[in-house]
Formats: sequence, structure tokens, C-alpha cells
Amino acid sequence: MNSKLINQCKKDSLLSPPHLCAYPNPFSSFRYKKTCICIQKYKGSISHTHNSMEKPFKLYFIPYLAAGHMIPLCDIAALFASRGHFVTIITTPLNAKILPKSNNFNVHTFQFPSKEVGLPEGIENLSAVTDLDGAYKIYQAMALLREHIENFVEQHPPDCIVADFLLPWVDELANKLSIPRFAFNGFSLFTICAMESLKSHPLPDDASGPFVIPNFPQDIVINSTPPVDAKSFMDPLFTIALKSHGFIINSFVEFDGEEYVKYYEETIGHKAWHLGPASLVRETIQEKAERGEKSTLSVQKYVNWLNTKRDNSVIYISFGTMCHFPDMQLFEIASAIEASGYDFIWVIPEKKGKENESEDDKEKWLPKGFQERNKGMIVKGWAPQMVILGHHAVGAFLTHCGWNSTVEAVSAGVPMITWPVQGDQFYNEKLITQVRGIGVEVGVDEWVVTSFREMKKLVGRDCIEKAIRRLMDGGDEAIQIRERSQKLAKITRHVVQEGGSSHKNLTALINELKELRHSKVLN
Repeated sequence: MNSKLINQCKKDSLLSPPHLCAYPNPFSSFRYKKTCICIQKYKGSISHTHNSMEKPFKLYFIPYLAAGHMIPLCDIAALFASRGHFVTIITTPLNAKILPKSNNFNVHTFQFPSKEVGLPEGIENLSAVTDLDGAYKIYQAMALLREHIENFVEQHPPDCIVADFLLPWVDELANKLSIPRFAFNGFSLFTICAMESLKSHPLPDDASGPFVIPNFPQDIVINSTPPVDAKSFMDPLFTIALKSHGFIINSFVEFDGEEYVKYYEETIGHKAWHLGPASLVRETIQEKAERGEKSTLSVQKYVNWLNTKRDNSVIYISFGTMCHFPDMQLFEIASAIEASGYDFIWVIPEKKGKENESEDDKEKWLPKGFQERNKGMIVKGWAPQMVILGHHAVGAFLTHCGWNSTVEAVSAGVPMITWPVQGDQFYNEKLITQVRGIGVEVGVDEWVVTSFREMKKLVGRDCIEKAIRRLMDGGDEAIQIRERSQKLAKITRHVVQEGGSSHKNLTALINELKELRHSKVLN
């Protein structure tokens, strides 16, 4: 290995910066994983490190404290690291433990302010709370971390910051330091376009029920009007995000569609970079299994069970880590599963304080004798979703249409049964069912501000069973949906490879960063 090159990298604070380890903030700790990626790439080429166009970038990624935000942003960070750039993810100690394992990036942690916000030790993530009060305390904690993060960034400035759009203050920080900033919110470009269209062409104040997205490339009917509170929260965040150098999109152009890329560029006039599906950076079963929190059951247990099932014979059911259905709704889902007769894996968020619930408690959400009569798996907690979806036995995914789940299902070629709850999910549903034709709808029309609140409407077992059978019973519609799903999955494998659209976009984004840095040097 070229020792001169190593010394130059150290000098540029790119390889093993000792000053970070001595960072004086008492709330901070630092864990730095050394990597030789850039050394290998630039081996024997010292002049490159002196050239502002070729020197590896130092990038900071700042995710929001929620699994659904952290995991995909860290996958994207790994993409940059795989190109030889130096990546640091800024988070808290417990959140650092659920980051996807990688030798390619660094992690800088700040102590989570548990006492200051009134949360017990060990609760540092939105996925770990079960009510609106807890969610607000996580938001407060992120606000308290702002000062520490700003001090760190100002003392050790990077070449670029990629931050969650739920952290709008990063815009001010980046501008102060004249650093390019990119926004990430985990949404599809289709959804961003829809939200911006509604922002520019608002619905009447008394609007309710289904509506057609105004001034849109297609006539898309959304099943429910967004809650006023949700829109008033989102709109200011989008306004600030659109001041960034661009959105980082965890999707691929072929899924969102060229028509929506064109619409975004012409109507909104902002840049967006499709770099996904970023989850495909995790290639082996072990890498996929280690993505996120620790699985409740061993990965091998899932694989062994699925290996005993026929192709496309199992329904996978998961509504993410934050959707807490009431017992009555869970009972309807269980009744529909049993009536359909199909094998299943059903993942349910653990009920805090009810880890060892009694049989009487269980019967409030499961028909009596359900587990004895049915050959399925009920999993409380975290499951290795990518591993499960990638198995040939899984034939359908009953999902809340969260974007991570959507992209993972598309990558695996698994058709979806859509049941949106909040946020971007009602828009994602239409991209899945109406635009791409790779799923069917349960028919949900209640859009809640947050999944921590009780839902007013009960979705009956008959509606759920009907949607399951539309995909699983093997009719003409199901065959066509499955064919489209598998075709799209083949495209995902190509887009992240050299010559694919997402691979080209990452190259183009890196080249733009080079131009920005070069211009800064010249100035």
C-alpha cells in the first residue's frame, strides 16, 4: 500500500482523523471504522488526491431517528462508500446498533437526551414508542441534538451533507458553511409530485373522501383526502427541502416513470436523483438478515419453514414497525387469513408491556384456537423482511405501502395487497395498483394523521379475504399482476449494475459534486 497516499489521506481528514476521537463534547462518542476502499481505488496515483476533481469526498449522512428513515439512508450511504468516498453517519448509540453492518462507513454518535425529554433509557427510536406522546419526545430529542451536531459539522466540515427532510435546520447549517446539501425523505418521486401538486392546487377546505390529483400526468384517484394536520406539517418541510441541491430518491426511474421525472423537472424545477433500490447493496442472506434490528426468530427458522412450501403459496403480512392496529382490526385480519386457507407469515409490532399476554388477552385479537388450526407463523417484533420476500414460496405481500416495504417487494417480484394508513402510503398505493399494475387494493379509505391514533373504521374480513384471493387464487388478473411484478424485479437487478439507470445517476451525482467542489476551490 502506498504510504505517501495514506499520509495524504490522513492529512485531509479522510482516513483516521485522531482529532475526532478527542472531540471535547461530553455527550459525544466516536466509533470509526477504517476502510481501504479509496486507497485501493487510487493506488499509485498520489496526484489524484491533490486534484479537487478526483479526491474522494467526505460526506455526512444525518438520518431521522426512525428505522424506516435510517435503514434506507444508510444503504444509500453504502453506495457512496462503494465508490471510494468517505462516509460518516451521525446518530445515537442505540440507533448505531441497528444500522446495516458495513466496513465501508464511519459512525459518529451523540448521547440521546433521555432524561431531558422524559423517555426511559433504551428508547431512542420512533419504532420503540407506541403512542403519540412518545413520538413527540423522539422529535424533541432530535431538536436537542441539533446544537451538538452543528458544532461537530462546523468543526469538521464535510464536502456534502445528506440529511432527512425532517431536519429542516440542516439547510441553514449547510448554507452557513457553503456546503451542498441533499434532502432525503424516503418517498417515491411519484408521491413527491402528488404532494407538490396538492400544495400548488389545494383542495377546498371542506373536501373529504376520494379526489383526483390536480394537474397531473394521469387521472389518479386517491381513496381519501389527506388530513389537514398532516398537510400543514408536511408542506413547510417540502418548501425547505426544495431549497436543497436535490432530493435523493430510493427508487429507480423505471418504477416512478419517465412521465413523472419530466413532470417533476418541468413543474417543480428541482433536481431529483434516483439511486435505488438501495437495499440491493445488501447481497447475501446474512447481509439482508442483519439489515435493521435483531430478528425475533432466527433467519434459518424462516428459511426452513418456507422451504417446505410450494412456490407462491404463502402470504406475507406486515404493516411496518409503527402501525399499531387495535385488537378488533387484528381479529378481522386473522379471520380473513383463516378463511382464505393460505399459509402465512404475519409480523405484528410487539405490544409494549404485553410481551407475555394471557390467553384471554390473545383471544381479543385472535379467534380461539387460531394458532392450533392454521399452519402459519405469527411473529411479534422484527422479521428479516428482505429474506422472506426473496423466497420463492411467498406469493403476496399484504402491506401498508410504506416506501421501504414497497421497494423491497418490487425488488423481489412479489405482488402486493395494499392497505395504506398514513403519510405517503395512499399515494404509493396508486403507483402500485393503478400506474404499474403490480397489486390489488383492500379498499381502505381512512387516512389517519398518525398510526398511533385509533382508527374509526373497521376493515371487515370479507374485504380482506377478497383481496387475498384476487392475488392468490391464480385467476387471469393474478397471473398478469405476477408477470408484471416479476418483469419489474428483473429491471431492479439491472438498474443498480454498471450501465443501469440508478448506477448512472449515482455517477452523475458524484460528478456534480466534483464540479461544485472544483468551483469552490477556484473561488
